[in-house]
Amino acid sequence: MGAEIAYSFSDTTAGRVESFAGRALRLRTFDGRAVALELTDTTSAQVVRNLGEPYRDAGGRLAELLRPGRLVFAHGPVYPDPGGLRYQATQLVLVGDEAEDHVFERPGWWVEQLRELARFYRRAQFGAGEVDYADYRTEIRLGGDKNGRHVQETDTISRLVYGMASAYMLTGDEDFLTVADRGSAYLREHMRFVDTDLGVTYWYHGVDVDGGRERKLFTSEFDDDYRAIPAYEQIYALVGLVQNYRVTGDPATKADIDGTVRLFERFFADPARGGYWSHIDPVDLSPHSPALGRNRARKNWNSVGDHAPAYLFNLYLATGDPRHLDALEHTFDMVVAHFPDRGTPFVQERFHGDWTPDREWGWQQDRAVVGHNLKIAWNLTRMNAARAKYDYARVAEQLARSMPDVGRDGQRGGWYDLVQRQPPHDFVWHDRKAWWQQEQAILAYLVLAGHRRSDEFLAHGREAAAFYNAFFLDHDEGGVYFNVLNNGIPYLVGTERLKGSHSMSMYHAAELCYLATVYTGLLVRGEPLDLWFKPRPDADFPDRLLRVAPDLLPAGRVRLDGVLVDGEPYRDFDPDAMAVRLPDSASAVTVQARLVPVEGA
Repeated sequence: MGAEIAYSFSDTTAGRVESFAGRALRLRTFDGRAVALELTDTTSAQVVRNLGEPYRDAGGRLAELLRPGRLVFAHGPVYPDPGGLRYQATQLVLVGDEAEDHVFERPGWWVEQLRELARFYRRAQFGAGEVDYADYRTEIRLGGDKNGRHVQETDTISRLVYGMASAYMLTGDEDFLTVADRGSAYLREHMRFVDTDLGVTYWYHGVDVDGGRERKLFTSEFDDDYRAIPAYEQIYALVGLVQNYRVTGDPATKADIDGTVRLFERFFADPARGGYWSHIDPVDLSPHSPALGRNRARKNWNSVGDHAPAYLFNLYLATGDPRHLDALEHTFDMVVAHFPDRGTPFVQERFHGDWTPDREWGWQQDRAVVGHNLKIAWNLTRMNAARAKYDYARVAEQLARSMPDVGRDGQRGGWYDLVQRQPPHDFVWHDRKAWWQQEQAILAYLVLAGHRRSDEFLAHGREAAAFYNAFFLDHDEGGVYFNVLNNGIPYLVGTERLKGSHSMSMYHAAELCYLATVYTGLLVRGEPLDLWFKPRPDADFPDRLLRVAPDLLPAGRVRLDGVLVDGEPYRDFDPDAMAVRLPDSASAVTVQARLVPVEGA
C-alpha cells in the first residue's frame, strides 16, 4: 500500500475525454489510467492557439467541445481524500475545436509558427532595419532584448541561419533569406580558418567583440570541452551553411562545407574502428593527446550520430552525391552496431576508442538523455528510406516502442530530460521538460507514422505535438520557452529564461516546424507542399540540378507536380527525382516547387 498524501498540490492531467456531464470530466491518460476531475464555477477553458493568434476562449462551449476522444490538458488543485486523490480542473486547454480534433494538423499551422519564430529572432537580433551581424548576440533575454555580453558563438549564428533559411523555404519571404545569406557570409568572414596546405576548413568557437576589435576564441570555452576542439562544434557550424546552400547554391559556402567535411575525415574519423572522435587537441590535432584529459580517445553520440541530422542529410538532399550517402550509411552502421544496450531500454551514448561503453564520463555517468534515444529512432527511419536495412528499422522501432514507458510523462504529457539508465530510471537533476527533447519526440513519432502508416506512432506524435503547442509557445513575448515544469508551466530561472544562449538559438524550433510540415502534411494527411529556393546564377549544384525533395522520403510516395520560376510556369523538371534543371540566368531566380503525394502509393 502506497504512502498517503496529506497535503494539497496543483498538477496537470492530460488525456482524452471519456465522458463529460455537468461538472464531471473523465479523462483517459496517455498511459491508460482513468482520472475523474471536477470543474468549478471559475474554471476557464481555451483552445490551443498558434504563435501570432489571439486567445481562443472555450468556456461557454464545453458541452459542445468536450466530446469523447478530444485531447485535453486539465490543471488545478489536487486534494487528499479518504477515497484517494480528488482532482479539480480550474484551467482547461483543448487541443481541438468544432472542426478539428488536433489544431496543429491544420494546413499551414507549422508554416505560420515558423514565420512567427523568424520574425521574433529577426526583430530581437537586428530590429526592423538593416541586417548587420556586428549587432548579433548569442544571449537573448525572454522578451528578445540583448544583454551586455558580446560573445558571438559560431554555432548559434549557424543555428539562426538554419532557421531563417528554413523559414524562407516554407514561406518565400525574402527578408528571411537576407538574414540567412548575411549570416552565412558573416560566418565565413569572421569565424572561419582555412588551412590551404591541408585543404581543410576549421571554425572558431566564436569571437569576443570589444568595440571594433575581435578576439578569436580558437578552442571551446565550455566546461565539458575546455581548450579542446569538439567535433560537435564543427558539426553545428555547418547546420545553417548547408541549409542555406540548399536554397542558393552559393559556391563559396559549398567550398567551406567541403573543407569542413575533409576536416572530419582527416582528423576526427577513426579509420581503424569506425566512427568519429569526440575531441581533438588544438596543438597536434590528435584525439589521443594527454592534454585532452577525460576527452582523450573518446566517441559519443554527438561526434558520431549528429553528423546526420545537422548537415549530412541536407547535404545529400542538395547534391545527390553518393559519397554523402555513404557517409550517412557509415554513421548509422556505427549506431546500430554499438549504441543499443541489451540490458536497458536506452542506447549507450559515450564510448572509449575501442567502442567499450564509458559509463563514468563527467555528468553523463550511466545516464540516458531521453531526447537522444528519440533522435536516433527519428534519424534511423529517415536513413532507412534511402538504404533500407533490417537493423535500421529494428532499432528505430525498438526505441520508439520502449521510450514512452521510461521517458514520457503519462500523467501530464511531454517528455523528460535526463534519467538513470538502470531501473527504476529516476530523474537525475529534475523532472522539467526541454523544448528540444519535445522536438525529437514529435519528429520521431511523426516520421514513423508517415513512413509506416502507423496509427500507434501517430498517436504518440500527436500527444507530443499537443503538449509542445499547449505549453512551449510564448504568446506574450514571442518565440518558445527553453524549459517548462513537469506540469507545463514555464520555468524562467537563470539561463533557462533566455531565448538565445549557448543551447538555444532558432535551430530546433525551426527544424520542428519544417519537418512537421513535411511529415504531417505530405505523408500523414496527403496535402501538397510548396517550397521556395533562390539559386544564384553561379549556383554550385551538380549537373545544374536543383534538388527539391524536402527530406528522405519513402520511395514513390511523393512527386514534384509543378514549378514556377520567377512566377512563371517552368517545365524542365523531373517529377519523380524531384529535380529542376536550372535555367541560364544572369541573376538569381526564385523557384517555387509544389510537391504532392502520389495517389495509391
